[in-house]
Amino acid sequence: MHKTSPHRHQRLADQIQRDLAELIRREMRNPSLGLITLQGVELSPDLAHAKVFFTVLGGEPEQALMALQDKAGFLHSLLFKMMHTHTVPTLHFVHDTSVERGIEMSKLIDQALLSDKKADANE
Repeated sequence: MHKTSPHRHQRLADQIQRDLAELIRREMRNPSLGLITLQGVELSPDLAHAKVFFTVLGGEPEQALMALQDKAGFLHSLLFKMMHTHTVPTLHFVHDTSVERGIEMSKLIDQALLSDKKADANE
């Protein structure tokens, strides 16, 4: 098995993310899906599989996931034509909830600070 350097591995993941983001923007023009943003790409050590992490703004994550999974083969073939590599990994889409969790945590912190201020004002 031919090993790839970590630097090359990351460059390839970044290239897949950039090209795939452009393809999704161009090929998946369904407004009901919302704005799909790619958060990152993780490649398997043998470069056969790519986990593509995405978030959705203004749409349902489950609907976006189904649409992305439905178009995965088509996006893979377009990606293969765009990239100048021997192989392109199989795409596996994963909804990234870290942004939503971060927003929720921020709201909770804001609520806690507000209730602390109210408690201090009442003392």
